[in-house]
Amino acid sequence: MDSICPVETTLSLIGGKYKALILWHLSAGTLRFNQLQKAVTATPRMLTLQLRELENDGLISRTVYPEVPPRVEYAMTDLGRSLMPILTAIRDWGAEYLRSKDIEPNCFMMNE
Repeated sequence: MDSICPVETTLSLIGGKYKALILWHLSAGTLRFNQLQKAVTATPRMLTLQLRELENDGLISRTVYPEVPPRVEYAMTDLGRSLMPILTAIRDWGAEYLRSKDIEPNCFMMNE
């Protein structure tokens, strides 16, 4: 049987420039594409790619409403929410690191 590293698996799921930030902002609740784009400052193409990967991995859900114009909302799945202790630990560690460098952290969620 092949051996697969759990650390590598986790990093492949949340790695990348925007995935962890997308998950962090979605932890506050459902968001639309433009809200996410503003929060993570990604190009539309890059955000679309990252959202598709997160959806394919089962970490977020995408709901399209049959309206004109179409409304699309993104939300964390239960599997995605199970990452919150990890993301919170990353945030806390980063805040301590920044403070050790005399930099005031300013990371927040969209709904804060």
